[in-house]
Amino acid sequence: TDKPRPVLTVSPSWLSPGASVTLNCQVEHPSAGWSFYWYKAVPDLSEKSSSYELLPDGSGTAQDSYIIHGQTHTAGYVCRAGRGDPEYHTDHSQPKFVWSADVHSAASLTVSPDRVQHFTSDSVSLTCEGNFTEWRVRKFSEDGRLSDCRRMTGSTCNINTSKSDTGVYWCESGSGEFSSAVNITVQSMLLYIYFLDLNDLDVT
Repeated sequence: TDKPRPVLTVSPSWLSPGASVTLNCQVEHPSAGWSFYWYKAVPDLSEKSSSYELLPDGSGTAQDSYIIHGQTHTAGYVCRAGRGDPEYHTDHSQPKFVWSADVHSAASLTVSPDRVQHFTSDSVSLTCEGNFTEWRVRKFSEDGRLSDCRRMTGSTCNINTSKSDTGVYWCESGSGEFSSAVNITVQSMLLYIYFLDLNDLDVT
């Protein structure tokens, strides 16, 4: 049978200076006796996935939550649970991310044209910058799906925008670094013009 997969939640989603990050790991049928394991997701571009590094004191905690202090850069996290003797383990959770807009990290993401609001059929370039040779651009969409850029040219991802491109974007390097993250919203140009026309109406 398939192993159950816990659900990880991360709060907050966006980092603010000095804030702690709380991870919660939920199993499908919570009861006494579960131990929890907490990992940092490290990008692995060769496998098109991530490897997992155990967080400090993150092995077999009795609590289903784990607090991280001093996190300043974008990062991904994973949990799993175990119980019994010998211990039975669940699958790893899907990775969840905490994002930082801090451009002073070792890697950064720049967007051209440089704006948060884009319109359908815009040509948008997302470029990864930093002292690394390999990159991927990742997106976390509004419906919670994680995906990789399909049109990478060197360190640049090129998008011809549609509404489904709304989401949070960041770079991951071949050395395991995360970049700053950018929130991108794509709006229909026709809808935008409609609202402009409404604003131009004389309602007196």
